[in-house]
Amino acid sequence: MIIIPAIDLYDKKAVRLLCGDYNQMTVYSENPVAVALGFAGAGAKYIHIVDLEGARDGSPANFETIREIIKTSGLFAEVGGGIRTKKAIEKYLEAGAGRAILGTAALEDFDFLRSVVREYGDKIAVGVDIKDGRVALRGWRETSETDCYTFCERLQVAGVRTIICTDISKDGAMRGTNRELYRELSRKFNMNIIASGGVSTLDDVVALSRLGIYGAIIGRALYTGDINLKEALEAAI
Repeated sequence: MIIIPAIDLYDKKAVRLLCGDYNQMTVYSENPVAVALGFAGAGAKYIHIVDLEGARDGSPANFETIREIIKTSGLFAEVGGGIRTKKAIEKYLEAGAGRAILGTAALEDFDFLRSVVREYGDKIAVGVDIKDGRVALRGWRETSETDCYTFCERLQVAGVRTIICTDISKDGAMRGTNRELYRELSRKFNMNIIASGGVSTLDDVVALSRLGIYGAIIGRALYTGDINLKEALEAAI
């Protein structure tokens, strides 16, 4: 299982939200490039970057910072937040991102999703952000009527290879991850599943790894010191 440390960006700073609430934001660093270099120095190969303003407002707002993180760190970057057009996808891929993550656009425009998956293949991932069993959108501020499993079925039909599944109720709360959700997703679907939200301890890392999950994103627990990145990399089988 791969370990993917996360940087969420707001106003060019590395921050974390509590359960997706923009009113409960903690700033951890005003130098996200240095944070990424720290991840690389600990042995990470991947990084998960989210433009929170982009996710909320629908268009990238921290592009230059993201480009600098990718260029300076040398990490394989998956980038999300406000990527809702082909132009935005191309902009990030040209900046060196390994994967562009779609969210709202994937839910609202299946034809668009299918066309960009045909064109870019594995370079397209989809964020499945789950609130009370349904898919959230627009930076988690709205909840659709679409069941998360129904959405995942559509993604598999479209040819999506990688999905990033977040239980919003767990995100940033430091209460552990939703292991049953990832067990069920792994059973139902033949896609690379990346677990996100609530990965708070090494026990979470080991449990997800044993489920055969493709990857796990770790955010707040790295910033608070509850998880040591080197230890997490070693614990992921």
